Amino acid sequence: MKVQFFDDPTRGPVPREDVRFNSLGLYMYDDGQRVAVGFDVTPFRERPNIEVTLRNEEGKEAASLNVLEAIQPNFNLTMHIRDNSESSRYEVEAILYYTSQDNGERMVVDSVIRTLDASHVGEQ
Repeated sequence: MKVQFFDDPTRGPVPREDVRFNSLGLYMYDDGQRVAVGFDVTPFRERPNIEVTLRNEEGKEAASLNVLEAIQPNFNLTMHIRDNSESSRYEVEAILYYTSQDNGERMVVDSVIRTLDASHVGEQ
């Protein structure tokens, strides 16, 4: 008896070096202070870590988010923008990585950079 856990058998769990972002979605709330970040990652054998940093036009960090050992390949979280500048455009960088069991070194497997316009409400 063969049990299949995935709809598409070609998209089964992959080893850490093959894990990638399929997409990174952004949704700006109407208050201009929160952004939902949606993650779609290839199915994985080992749980990856994700680091997201939002930087204003001056390059200063306006928000950050860390996911340690993601359980699911598809999920979303809300970031709160803590920025006193007049920026309406932000750079969003997401890094997908693993931490070595041996020496604690970070192994980056993928990264994505997107632009966010805080003056535009909705999906971007």
